[in-house]
Amino acid sequence: MIKVFDPEATHSLGIALGRSLPAGSVILLEGDLGSGKTTLVQAIGAGLGITENIDSPTFTLINEYLEGRLPLYHLDLYRLQPAEVAALHPEAYWEGVEFPLGIAAIEWADRLPYKPSSYLGICLAHASGDRRQISLTPVGEFDVAILQLVTN
Repeated sequence: MIKVFDPEATHSLGIALGRSLPAGSVILLEGDLGSGKTTLVQAIGAGLGITENIDSPTFTLINEYLEGRLPLYHLDLYRLQPAEVAALHPEAYWEGVEFPLGIAAIEWADRLPYKPSSYLGICLAHASGDRRQISLTPVGEFDVAILQLVTN
């Protein structure tokens, strides 16, 4: 677990992930409302070199940012049931068939009816004040060496 004591540390983690993650990376984000999921995705975008404003796709469901080092696909599943999520075909963003491989960052990932075989799970939780606790869990063949780079 990484303890993040302020929004700047969350931002630094996101920047490091954006600079380090390879094409095809999937980030599954979980945490309560206001825990910092979108803030982290905004920082990942900044680390990718995306200058466009990154907003939560709560109502649009999927935002695509194509101008950075890699494309960033930002999905927000908060308002959806698993059957509705399946109808979006989120796997299109991590398989590289319909869209160029980039980084898929999926908020409210617990609503996915299925997950990719390899991903980075990130759970954000409120601590006291503006502090957060963030846990990173690599699953499958996710490159653990990347986590060592971004957490040191």
